[in-house]
Amino acid sequence: MNFDDTPEEATWREHVRAYIGEHRDQLAIFGAGGRRGEDLAIARMSQATLYDGGFVGVTWPREYGGQGGTPMQESIVYQEMSRAGVSQLIGLIGIGMCGPTVIAHGSDDQKRRYLTRLLRADDIWCQLFSEPAAGSDLAGLRTRAVRDGDDWRINGQKVWTTQAHMADYGILLTRTDPEQPKHRGLTMFVVDMHAPGVTVRPLRQMSGHADFNEVFFDDVVIPDSERLGPVDGGWTVALTTLMSERLSIGGAGTDVGAGIDSVLEHVRKHIGALSEDRQALVRQEFGRQYVASMAIRYTGYRQLSALSQGRMPGPEASAGKLAGTEAARAVADLCVRLLGGDAVYASDLDGSRTWPDLQATLPGLAIAGGTDQILRNILGERVLGLPAEPRADKGITFNQSIAGGRS
Repeated sequence: MNFDDTPEEATWREHVRAYIGEHRDQLAIFGAGGRRGEDLAIARMSQATLYDGGFVGVTWPREYGGQGGTPMQESIVYQEMSRAGVSQLIGLIGIGMCGPTVIAHGSDDQKRRYLTRLLRADDIWCQLFSEPAAGSDLAGLRTRAVRDGDDWRINGQKVWTTQAHMADYGILLTRTDPEQPKHRGLTMFVVDMHAPGVTVRPLRQMSGHADFNEVFFDDVVIPDSERLGPVDGGWTVALTTLMSERLSIGGAGTDVGAGIDSVLEHVRKHIGALSEDRQALVRQEFGRQYVASMAIRYTGYRQLSALSQGRMPGPEASAGKLAGTEAARAVADLCVRLLGGDAVYASDLDGSRTWPDLQATLPGLAIAGGTDQILRNILGERVLGLPAEPRADKGITFNQSIAGGRS
C-alpha cells in the first residue's frame, strides 16, 4: 500500500492546512480554549468555523449537511487539526455516533431539524445506553418506556454518559416490551436533555475531571414523533450506533498511533539522567510501545483503505480500539515512570493534560465503546471462530431473566 497522498489528497491537505491557518483565531487551540466549563462557547465556535469551511461531517451525505467526501479526506482533516494544535471537535459523539443513527433510522423531519445543527455544534449530543446493571451486557437494560397516547413516559437511569452535562439532545435506548427476549422489545428515541424529569449528575473521576455522568429519567414525556426506528426494533438501531462508535474509537478517520514521536522527545530529554541499567530498560519498553503504536497506525490505515474502496472493515475497529487503549496506558505509565516528579508538569502527546492526568483518565477509555473483555470475546468468537460463552438467558423473555427481576 502506498502511504503517500494522491495528487487529489495532497490538494485537499493544502486546502485544509490553509483554512486552519487563516482562521486560527476562531479555533480552540490546546492551552488556549479547551473543552471544559467556561470554554464550551469557544469549543462550539471552533466546530462551527470548521463546519463553515467544509471540514465537519466530511463523509456525511450532502443532503444532510455533509460533504459527501471520503474517509481519507476526513482523516486528513483530523491529521491537520492535530498538527496545528486544534482541539478535537466538541461534537464528536454526535458526529460519529448519534448523527449516523439519525441518518439511518430517523424521519425526514428529524433529519431536517437535527443534523445541520449537530454538525455546527449548535446542539451537543450524548449517547444514553449503559445502565448500572447493563453495561457490557447492554441488552439487559431496564429503563422503561410506556406508551401514553401519542407520547411515551420514560423512567429509569443511565450511567457513564459522556458529555451529558453539556448535551442538548441524546439518543436513548429503552425497554418497551419485557415480555420479549432481551434483544427484542427495545426502542430508541431522541430525548431533549432539558426536558422536565431529566436529571444529570456528573461523576467525578480519579483524574479530578467529570467528563461522564449518571442520568435519571422520572416520568419524562417523549412524543412518538421522536422515536428512531420501529417500536420494539431498537436493538437493530442500537447496532448502527455501536458500529459507528467502534469505527470512531477504533481508528477510522484518525491517524491512530501518530503521537508516539512526541513520546520519543520525552525519552531523549530524560534518559540521560538514568543509570545504564535503567536506560536499557527504558529503551526496551519504549521500543515495544513504538512497535505497537506503528502497528495500530497501519491497522487504522487498513481500515481507511477498506472504507475508501467501498468495503466495510472487518475486525479492525474492535482490534484497533483494544490495542489503542492498551498502548496508550503503557505509554502513559512509561512517561510517568521516566519523568518522576516532573510528570506533574509535563504535558501529554497533544499538550492538553499532564501525564498523570492522562494516566488516571485512560482506564475509562478501556470501558467506553466496549470493554477490553467484550472486544476480546468479539475477536475470539467472530474472527477466530472460538466457541461462544454460555448464556443463561437464551430462549427466555427479559422479565424471566435475572436482569429482568427473576428471583
